[in-house]
Amino acid sequence: MKLWSGMLTGDLDKLAEEFNDSIKIDKRLVFVDIKASIGHVKMLGAKNIISYEESSLIIKGLENIYKKLKEKSLVVDESYEDIHTYVEAKLIEEIGPVAKKMHTARSRNDQVTTDFRLYIREECENIKNDLIYLIKSLLDLAQKNTDTIMPGYTHLQAAQPVSFAHHLCAYQMMILRDLSRIQDYKKRLNQLPLGACALAGTTYDIDRNMVKDELGFDSIMENSIDAVSDRDYVIELSSIISIIAIHLSRLAEELIIWSSQPYSFIRISDKYSTGSSIMPQKKNPDMAELIRAKSARLIGNTNQAFIMMKALALSYSKDMQEDKESLFDSIDTIKMCLKIMAGQIESLEVNKENMFKACKKGYLNATDVADYLVNKGVNFRDAHHISARLVKYASLKALSLDELDLEIYKNESDLFEEDIYKKIELKTCVNKRKSLGGPNKTEVLRQINIVKEKIKEYI
Repeated sequence: MKLWSGMLTGDLDKLAEEFNDSIKIDKRLVFVDIKASIGHVKMLGAKNIISYEESSLIIKGLENIYKKLKEKSLVVDESYEDIHTYVEAKLIEEIGPVAKKMHTARSRNDQVTTDFRLYIREECENIKNDLIYLIKSLLDLAQKNTDTIMPGYTHLQAAQPVSFAHHLCAYQMMILRDLSRIQDYKKRLNQLPLGACALAGTTYDIDRNMVKDELGFDSIMENSIDAVSDRDYVIELSSIISIIAIHLSRLAEELIIWSSQPYSFIRISDKYSTGSSIMPQKKNPDMAELIRAKSARLIGNTNQAFIMMKALALSYSKDMQEDKESLFDSIDTIKMCLKIMAGQIESLEVNKENMFKACKKGYLNATDVADYLVNKGVNFRDAHHISARLVKYASLKALSLDELDLEIYKNESDLFEEDIYKKIELKTCVNKRKSLGGPNKTEVLRQINIVKEKIKEYI
């Protein structure tokens, strides 16, 4: 018998029943549903809404079901409408009709959103730990490559030389912000809806603050309609996950580019690569490509949550049953992507020589030629044009800037001296950029130390 079938006659159409049921999706909430029910029943007993003996019996029954599920001697039966119906049915089997008192002073409306918040709270910790693991992988790789010079790009065109460590620090900073978003989000997530019932609270003398403390919430939701009818916490987490996915996708794109033959800056481990079914020589960066592709699905999940909620009148509507599948998918996917990315970074092989050669070919020290003249009194605009002409000449001769004769430099400006060659050495170009946030080795080590200190706040 359905929980809601009191005034209805006849059976639900079989297809409609399958369409309506959610247990295949929400069965993963079973453990938090039991925890939330225990907290609720403790309060019912403390407030004498049910007797202490009834409360104790229900709690013991719930604990037994929890244990059986953990031990896998009991498996969720998907023939039930949802996980809440299943737990109540199992409790009736466990302790008899007194189990039916468990649902006093609550509705599935406040029950399900409480369960969902509890589940998300646990998963936020898992995502946080995966983010920390990835940052540590990036930190370790950066510390090994503070002297590895590579091209920095704008518009995917070689622009100025940086260190590989400096480039990796950029991703560390992005992921630190992802960590802070998760941490800040938990302040809004950790509010208790239970006690709002269907939408208008209850006539029973409940103690919502007691339940809040039992379940580890920071506060209660102050308005009963708001408590059951908003899913902004779903939209917000989905959005945060999408931002994380974008950061991973950008890093994945660079791994794909860097590992391609025209670059050959890195070698992705065979553990994270596949071959071709037709071309024996191929080694494909499939894991990085999948991370890049899965980010699209995660963004789509966020869009689904936004559109689901955009026109719903208060309070609860069945539409909100669709809040879970997409977020469960986003949570599962981002955790896997984070682990896969960390594994790729940990096992990455860096071709320092090829990175350096790419800097030589790309005239990445052209700005430094202009800066040389500026430091001798030439305005930057004129210095820029002189440097551009030198680059054009060098490219026509298939030479690098440090291979040009001093006479060529002097043809453009008498201010050039023999020391120009020292000033435009790639290592010099990197290390003289000492401004905060720049690629100078000491500055990069400062950035690395900032990241090390910051992650301590989340451990």
